[in-house]
Amino acid sequence: MNFKDNKAIYMQIAERICDEILLNKYNEEERIPSVREYASIVEVNFNTVMRSFDYLQMTEVIFNKRGIGYFVSGGAKKKIHSLRKSRFIENETIEFFRQIRLLDIPIDDIVGMYHQYVQQYNN
Repeated sequence: MNFKDNKAIYMQIAERICDEILLNKYNEEERIPSVREYASIVEVNFNTVMRSFDYLQMTEVIFNKRGIGYFVSGGAKKKIHSLRKSRFIENETIEFFRQIRLLDIPIDDIVGMYHQYVQQYNN
């Protein structure tokens, strides 16, 4: 896995697992790879992956069945969507709107681009 410098590695791994859940690689109520297995997959230290799993468990995306392993929680997809939406609105939109204002881009242009994107994405 190629890691970015601007975010903690354990968070990037947690986001990857969330992506995999959203893409149905791991379905709700199904087992995911063990910490050691996942550490091997992404080629990082066991402790880094453990931190990712702890974070995902804390946010109720996964849960641990003692002695069996980690499983995707029921409702995980909704939880991931909600967390990412909140994080996006809090972190990304402020900079986005700042750039629109600085570059004097009319909001109608942005709305038109958005509708064009949605149309392309739906086809």
